[in-house]
Amino acid sequence: MKPPTPTSYLLLAPLAIILLVFVLRPPSRASSDGLGALCARRAGFADVAVAPPAEASPSPSEPAQPEPDFSLLVGVLTMPSRRERRDIVRMAYALQPPAARARVDVRFVFCSVTDPVDAALLAVEARRHGDVVVLDCAENMNDGKTYAYLSSVPRLFESRPYDYVMKTDDDTYLRVAALAEELRGRPREDVYLGYGYAMGGQPMPFMHGMGYVVSWDVASWVAGADEILARNDTLGPEDLMVGKWLNLAGRGRNRYDLKPRMYDLSWDMDNFRPDTVAVHMLKDNRRWAAAFRYFNVTAGIEPSDLYHLP
Repeated sequence: MKPPTPTSYLLLAPLAIILLVFVLRPPSRASSDGLGALCARRAGFADVAVAPPAEASPSPSEPAQPEPDFSLLVGVLTMPSRRERRDIVRMAYALQPPAARARVDVRFVFCSVTDPVDAALLAVEARRHGDVVVLDCAENMNDGKTYAYLSSVPRLFESRPYDYVMKTDDDTYLRVAALAEELRGRPREDVYLGYGYAMGGQPMPFMHGMGYVVSWDVASWVAGADEILARNDTLGPEDLMVGKWLNLAGRGRNRYDLKPRMYDLSWDMDNFRPDTVAVHMLKDNRRWAAAFRYFNVTAGIEPSDLYHLP
């Protein structure tokens, strides 16, 4: 065999360059924006998911999206240890159709994370999903967390206010499009909407803690209402206390009761409604699975040899 000539090396050089390009080129990665159309922003842990991205100009081939009719912030109060529950809730929101002509952002709300393991895992979660808000308070349910949330929202989202602010829990399945349709024709000020709880002859002095909505001006009032702290009214059943703040101040006068479209799931799990806005008491995976089956979240899976599901 004859040894290779300089000319043959020159002929092989372009082929070697092409091979190097394909070998050294980094693999492409599909990105995900967490909660899809409901929550398309991403942010780091330190940002508490506040700053919106710069608006991109639509390309000539894509029509400009119409401006939303209104905006809604959904704050899901949860705890660091409930990671599996948050994964379920994220899927529950991400797989819903987007609300028509509405900007809806979902955020998971925590108090200060003091455990180093929880802090590290939550930082990864925040980096991956961009939907975490950590407040300066001790973790609790009825000792001021709801006050910390509502009073912080006007400051955290000052650069891009919402029309409405919702507080809900991680055992509530909220059907966002249905709620958006309820809000669409409502006033934008002095609103208090949810599952009205009758007490003392009044039809709805407060809204059930499964989930309730206030307008932005009401949240702004809470942020500056020194009398709430002076009366020590941050301690106690959080839904009852919110009603007390608004009743004493004459706020939230536009009140809307959404029951029976908002309700607790029964022991037998047989009281789902097709017109549901929110169903509460999904305390375990069995109940979440029942909700997903009823609302056809599990339907439409493409056939594949990789899985065999009923």
